[in-house]
Amino acid sequence: MDIISIEQADHLYWLGRYTERVYTTLNIFAKRFDVLIDGAANSYEDFCKSIDIPVVYADKADFVKNYPFDNNNPDSIISNLIRAHDNAITLRESIGSETLAYIQLAIYEMNKAEKSKSPMIELQKVNDNLLAFYGTVDDQIDSENIRNIIKAGRRIERIDLYARLGLERKEIARQIHRLIPRLEKSGLDYDAFKLREINRLVDEDTIDYYKIVDYVETIL
Repeated sequence: MDIISIEQADHLYWLGRYTERVYTTLNIFAKRFDVLIDGAANSYEDFCKSIDIPVVYADKADFVKNYPFDNNNPDSIISNLIRAHDNAITLRESIGSETLAYIQLAIYEMNKAEKSKSPMIELQKVNDNLLAFYGTVDDQIDSENIRNIIKAGRRIERIDLYARLGLERKEIARQIHRLIPRLEKSGLDYDAFKLREINRLVDEDTIDYYKIVDYVETIL
């Protein structure tokens, strides 16, 4: 088993979480873009509440403009992408320059989207680059430990977001079942009780989404 420092493991874990946060929230934003533009005046408030972020926008036009691109807002898509990049930079020697390059390309596409009259085209390219990043993690990183920590972070973030969104049982269960072997092989110090509880909660007649969020957020 590879020897990975606590600091390195933390960066790998948050690299997985932040890239997934960008990927999933960008997908949600893209699917609801037309509603956000043409729908009810408070549609952006519903969006913010659905992913549990503060409603700090003046109106829906302000939201559509600044939620993706305001790097002064810690909940914006670009802020989370920059955090992913900061972790990737620290891990350059561990993940390789080619893997890092896809995060840099994603930021490039975000900057293009901010200036574009049709930003959804460039925003789709952001997620294309993140998918390429995940593919390169599998193809270029020889360390199974490194791959497992990144993927554990990614699954934890996805479960967190899916539970906040109240997605259907089978989708959350699928993510939990994919998380379990990643955590077990990652070498991370996780709470086995909370992992079992998350797995149990998704099988309850009525899912307690808030408890899933609480457990998954504190599982490490």
